[in-house]
Amino acid sequence: MPRPAPSVRDGFRPTRPRDPDGVAATSTYTALARTVREAGLLRRAHGYYAWTLGALGVALGGIATGFVLLGDSWLQLLIAAALGLVLTQFAFVAHEASHRQVFESGPRNDCLGRLLANVVVGISYTWWMSKHNRHHANPNKMGKDPDIENDTIAFTEDGVRQHRGVKRWINRYQGWLFFPLLTLEGVNLHVTSVRSLLAGGPDTLRTRLRELGTIALRLAAYVAVLFWALPPGLAFSFLGVQLAVFGVYMGASFAPNHKGMAVIPADSRLDFLSKQVLTSRNIRGGRVMNVLMGGLNFQIEHHLFPSMPRPHLIRTAEIVREHCATVGMPYTETSLAQSYLIVVAYLNRVGLAARDPFDCPQYRLMR
Repeated sequence: MPRPAPSVRDGFRPTRPRDPDGVAATSTYTALARTVREAGLLRRAHGYYAWTLGALGVALGGIATGFVLLGDSWLQLLIAAALGLVLTQFAFVAHEASHRQVFESGPRNDCLGRLLANVVVGISYTWWMSKHNRHHANPNKMGKDPDIENDTIAFTEDGVRQHRGVKRWINRYQGWLFFPLLTLEGVNLHVTSVRSLLAGGPDTLRTRLRELGTIALRLAAYVAVLFWALPPGLAFSFLGVQLAVFGVYMGASFAPNHKGMAVIPADSRLDFLSKQVLTSRNIRGGRVMNVLMGGLNFQIEHHLFPSMPRPHLIRTAEIVREHCATVGMPYTETSLAQSYLIVVAYLNRVGLAARDPFDCPQYRLMR
């Protein structure tokens, strides 16, 4: 079994690694960034993204063709699953556009991101940008990272103690329930993004209304086509399978990257290099995994260089791994299966706070 990740403790202050010359690691990021830049790894990869979007467009067209040809058949559920996979891949590219990885121009990236997120996937690009940028600024930091905010799943013991009723019961077994609950994450992403637009946000009212209108039109057209072409039972099943596959694929791609890594107390101050490396985990698998996870498998490099195009992450990982070894900083990478075991073990460990300390199986047997 993999070793448990560091837990939160009062007064957490990680020691600052030093290179052989005694220079604090915080001052070595500049040299690392210079090496990466001089290697040309921050240059845009227009051809890669053109090929990726073209392949996804062909896949989407094939799914639409299969949908029409199959008609009233339960084999449509295979089409629904394929659609969930392809929409997740489009979401990956929207994520990359939000980080300015596709084009040099910010407005062009935003235009592509809004098209893919709002029109193709059906979630709010504005909401995603705001939430994800806050995560990048303070990964795994309590009170700062929205990805570890208290929800149905609690990522800290304090979060568990705040829950009552059904949520408290879920927390008792949340490690084992995590992946089954991801089947609902597709619905949650759609609902939360729309709710955020209705509640207001950093963008103008006009921008939010335009996004709301686009998303509403996209979702309405999608549901209308399903119920026009398929019997009600099959249409509901198609929608359920597609959203479940989308939610599981998204969650299973994002969860391994930080869950189970060190959670940083709110009052801690870390240099940029330590903050990004110590809270992130890479997933082995090379180019195949890079496609399957949309570049999220190189989470350390993605956090150190958010605007770096996906195909350059592989070479950059070699440079960053060597740099971390030089300054004595832990660099975490595991297989995908190991990462899931770590996530489950971590969530179960946190969930122990929800259990009655006198709820001991042996004690119950002795009574």
